[in-house]
Amino acid sequence: MKKIKKLDFCYENLLVKVIADSDHPEIKLTGLSIGPFKEGNEYEIYYWIARELAKSNIVHFTDDDLDTSKLYKIKWRERNQIAGQISKLPEGFYPKLRRYLVKSKDELTLYPEKNREYDKAKDLAWDIINLRLKKIVTLSSGPNQTDFLLKKLAHEERFIYQKLGRIINNWKEHILNLEGAN
Repeated sequence: MKKIKKLDFCYENLLVKVIADSDHPEIKLTGLSIGPFKEGNEYEIYYWIARELAKSNIVHFTDDDLDTSKLYKIKWRERNQIAGQISKLPEGFYPKLRRYLVKSKDELTLYPEKNREYDKAKDLAWDIINLRLKKIVTLSSGPNQTDFLLKKLAHEERFIYQKLGRIINNWKEHILNLEGAN
């Protein structure tokens, strides 16, 4: 979907925090300079740059990445919400989730013993998505929600909430169209 790709592009261009793993001189790109880096210091750089620097062991991301224990907590919190409520996800949850699952799957070639962990993460991800999607369908079929509740939806979820709301309201209007019943 174009909307999700656009949100993913925006995520790639967000500033993220990293910690330098070693001293490294300034890196010059066309129209952009990064660094220099001093080992142990924290820096804020664009995600797409941080990802490449992390691959080269120059930096590592601060501890806001997802793992199976964080996914389990998110699932537990979502499952235990009172009826009609939805919990707030961590910022950038879906882009982080996609990247975590891809990274975990890629690691299977080097560490086949992580297969169980990858399967568990994938199952937790599907559980979270399904729990939230059921709530979003319910919320979008009812009266308009408050801004407070809508702020708890991730950007990707707001898109489906709005689209479902339009479809459901249109359907309700047509199903009860008494003038057309002649």
